[in-house]
Amino acid sequence: MKVPPENSHFLLSNNLISSVLDDIPLINDFKGKWSSMAAKLSDLRAQLIDVSEFPKSSSNPLSLDFLHSVIETLTQAASLSHKCRNPGVSDGKLKTQSDILSVLTKLDCLLKDGDVLIKSEILHDGVISSSSSRREAVRAESRNLITRLQIGSIESRVLAIDSLLQLLNEDDKNVTIAAAQGAVPVLVRLLDSSSLELKEKAVAAISIVSTVDGVKNVMIAEGIVLLNHLLRILDSGSGFAKEKSCLALQSLSISKQNARSIGSRGGISSLLEICEAGTPGSQASAAAVLRNLASFGEIKENFIEENGVIVLLGLLTSGTPLAQENAIGCLCNLVVDDDNLKLLIVKEGGIEFLKIFWDSVPSVRSLEVAVELLSLLASYSPIAETLISEGFLDRLLPVLSCGVLGARIAAARAVYELSFCTKARKEMGESGFITPLVNMLDGKSVDEKTAAAKALSSLLQYNGNRRIFQKEERGIVSAVHLLDPSILNLDKKYPVSLLASVVISSKCRKLMAGAGAGLYLQKLVEMNVEGSKKLLISLSRAKIWGVFARS
Repeated sequence: MKVPPENSHFLLSNNLISSVLDDIPLINDFKGKWSSMAAKLSDLRAQLIDVSEFPKSSSNPLSLDFLHSVIETLTQAASLSHKCRNPGVSDGKLKTQSDILSVLTKLDCLLKDGDVLIKSEILHDGVISSSSSRREAVRAESRNLITRLQIGSIESRVLAIDSLLQLLNEDDKNVTIAAAQGAVPVLVRLLDSSSLELKEKAVAAISIVSTVDGVKNVMIAEGIVLLNHLLRILDSGSGFAKEKSCLALQSLSISKQNARSIGSRGGISSLLEICEAGTPGSQASAAAVLRNLASFGEIKENFIEENGVIVLLGLLTSGTPLAQENAIGCLCNLVVDDDNLKLLIVKEGGIEFLKIFWDSVPSVRSLEVAVELLSLLASYSPIAETLISEGFLDRLLPVLSCGVLGARIAAARAVYELSFCTKARKEMGESGFITPLVNMLDGKSVDEKTAAAKALSSLLQYNGNRRIFQKEERGIVSAVHLLDPSILNLDKKYPVSLLASVVISSKCRKLMAGAGAGLYLQKLVEMNVEGSKKLLISLSRAKIWGVFARS
């Protein structure tokens, strides 16, 4: 064995291995076990040769720790082989057998640790100088910590994961680097650890990784193995571990396949239990996972079986603002195209809970999901009438002019659903809904333009609202511009309907013609857009009438 002259650890290890291998042929008892030990010692000797060939092996802390453990185990093996050569002074057979098994187990661990040490790039790493880049320093530190997580005692692994958590918490870039060095598979294996502390810290590290967009795919690649570990933690982990498990599940639950697995493995029941009795943080995280799951229609049955709607409504009365927001978001996903669930929400006091949340929400951005639920509930006209009577029009109007795009879009969609009858349209027109909707026609987002045009097309079915609209200087021109076929992903039937409702006015016709409506409509007729042909004919007739009038 080639031994570096500056390091006696390799020489001592080699001498101890030779001593035991020399003794083994002279031992008569437990020959099978001693034969197994001889094979392991030969493998260990080969590993030590590989380790010794690394230039940094004599100074690397992990290498030195490994060699100390090797020498400690080999010293035990040498002492045991010496005693077994002389049965007269050896311990009893049961004790001897137990000692041999203990050494064999330690040799297995050392071989595993040595394999990790050699395959990692730790022994290649030199000292990071002050001139080295920050990225290289983090990369080397990540490799070091990931290797330490795989070798040595539980205590040393806990120290390593503490350092890794500190590194991950410093910067998202550190998370990306650590993931690229293979941190996630190692952390997933630690979830099998017998140490509760190590397991909890591993799930905490995984939850940090799950929040960084660029490396979520690394987590998803761990698939069902990681999913099963996280679901078990939901059932038996501490409050801290459950919260971190839920954070990790938020990333995993956006996949349809994973959503199915969570539903089939009782995950929804566990998550709902956390919503009922978990810590405030775990409630918010569990509701976020449920929100993702509810977006898959085939999972809805699991919610109904577990009385999920009632649990989510309960969270609206006791949870943190984030937990309430996620609970409402989950309800939104559940009630899509399901009038029975909408009625259940109303029956269980959901409208009152929605009012309380709306009036106490910390920011308009958080209000977006509440406006969405309002819109979904209002799509069932018996509920829409109740919502109006409960004062939601006054709450909705300011949102149309707020600075949050998503909230404005949701509000415009809610206007469309609430304007289900003449009385409602009249009330909204008189309350001032027309002006902010006209302003939204000029929004930068296609979704905003579409939602505003759709809402106005419904409101203008009431004649009084048409007069209000005609007073808006930009209304007609903005609506005509939406007819432009080059504006993609905008449903043209809504601006067509909007303009058709006021085409009878000569002033409006002139504005339409001046803004280029005729040219746009000819193209829309070719595209078979609903109502475009009728509107074009109305404009054309108006021109003929205008010629007759001048003559």
